[in-house]
Amino acid sequence: MSKKLEITLTRSVIGGSDVQKKTVQALGLRKIRQSVVREDTDAVRGMVNKVSHLVAVKEL
Repeated sequence: MSKKLEITLTRSVIGGSDVQKKTVQALGLRKIRQSVVREDTDAVRGMVNKVSHLVAVKEL
């Protein structure tokens, strides 16, 4: 059984760079306080690290 991450958007991407906006969109997040569950892979971890100041992460 693989690990999963619950990623929640906690801050707005308004005023952020295009890379940050596209990263949040690629994670599947649209609205503040929206959560998604993703597999714990290196790619997802890298995306979370790029926008760590905008999201909260919980390991499931």
